[in-house]
Amino acid sequence: MDTEERSKLSTNQKALKINLDQMFYGTFAEIGAGQEVARWFFKVGAAAGTIAKSISAYDMAVSDAIYGHSKRYVSRERLQGMLDHEHALNLERLQSTRRDSTAFFAFANTVAARNYQGTNECHGWMGVKYQAHPRDDNSQIILHVRMLDPENDLQADTLGIVGVNLLYGAFFLHHKPEELLESLLDNLSTKRIEIDMIEFSGIEYRYVDNRVMSLKLVQLGLSGAAMFGPSGEVLQPSEVLRKRPILVERGSFRPVTKVNIDMINCAKERFGAEPEVESGQVVELMEITMKNLLATGKIDLTDFLARADLLAAVGKIVLISDFFEYYRLAAYLARYTHAPIALTMGASSVEDLFKEEYYAGLEGGLLEAFGRLFTKDMRIYVYPLRDSATDELTTVQNLKMRADLQHLYCYLVDRNRIRQLDNFDESFLHIFSRDVLRRIKDCDPSWETMVPAEIAGVIKQRRYFGYREAEVSDAPTTR
Repeated sequence: MDTEERSKLSTNQKALKINLDQMFYGTFAEIGAGQEVARWFFKVGAAAGTIAKSISAYDMAVSDAIYGHSKRYVSRERLQGMLDHEHALNLERLQSTRRDSTAFFAFANTVAARNYQGTNECHGWMGVKYQAHPRDDNSQIILHVRMLDPENDLQADTLGIVGVNLLYGAFFLHHKPEELLESLLDNLSTKRIEIDMIEFSGIEYRYVDNRVMSLKLVQLGLSGAAMFGPSGEVLQPSEVLRKRPILVERGSFRPVTKVNIDMINCAKERFGAEPEVESGQVVELMEITMKNLLATGKIDLTDFLARADLLAAVGKIVLISDFFEYYRLAAYLARYTHAPIALTMGASSVEDLFKEEYYAGLEGGLLEAFGRLFTKDMRIYVYPLRDSATDELTTVQNLKMRADLQHLYCYLVDRNRIRQLDNFDESFLHIFSRDVLRRIKDCDPSWETMVPAEIAGVIKQRRYFGYREAEVSDAPTTR
């Protein structure tokens, strides 16, 4: 089925097609927001062909009795427990009589929709564990959603639609995972829902790279940002960032250089020493923006994965974001924590921060942008820039700002919102990513001295960025 045909199907049509398909049979287990997904399958008719059981363990004690105790009920841990339990029950109870003709599934969600007071975070976990074919090994898709509708009944409607989309995609689009991901937005819009994490696993998705799927979430506008860890595992932002101080370095990381690592290390040392920052709790994020990835006009997945692999080699969490403006990044991070947030950047990036053309879309321009950026306990740590011609260092103290912006800049410096890093390694200041990249392509071995040893090893082993071993001439030596 092609994308054009898929996009014409309503939620009713999707649910009915699943009900009329004799192969898929399983359980719906929904906690917190009611039976919003199962409701679609009962409503369209022929549900007996699909639903073995529908359950809502709404009471926490009842939920614990069935799935075991969980620290948080709206959590990935709880969702996985539900999926494992219900899918195992289906196989135990039904496969002996239906195995040759039936592909079993368990769909589950645990959701906090808008409460009566309207004060809570509206989000939830949703997933399906299933057999794509009878007697097949298991496959699984789990995702985290944020409901953006202002009213509870609208949020419930959205939840039901995305649940139907997930099941339809899992059953009929599992061989096209990127199309499956796109289909989650069918009959919805990004104004109603955000999906900030998705993970594919199991036999049908053994070749899926979840880092690419994370990138696709941001590319499609399903989320403003997505993150993954050093092992390539997708991470849900609220679970990683919740109540933690956050430090972000933005860059192209093409490749990761000694400057990139020195910058984040220096900033972490200073940030972690602040009295309001809890020792050992700082979360480091290496951010790559969609604008950077689209610098050539389209995303080069090979290039993207090369950068991801290099950041993994030095143990960093990667944040892919669509937040070109720093104030949008700050607002996103502040959603998850009340602890201090810090950015670290080079001196030239601070100059760019004050360019008013970047804020033309805001009625208040640069002042409004800065008001949004610095509303929380936000600070910027500045890494110096060395002029190769004059050997002069550009720092917070001598950064040249336009005359009419000088007072604003000085105000932010005086208030310690912009701070100079003084614990940097001067021997790294001559290193620039573009120069390293050129030397790699030119087979100039000096590039290896400009990147961490782990990075050099990965580049050479996987031949990233056009690396090739220098050719050794085998021409006879003349006497």
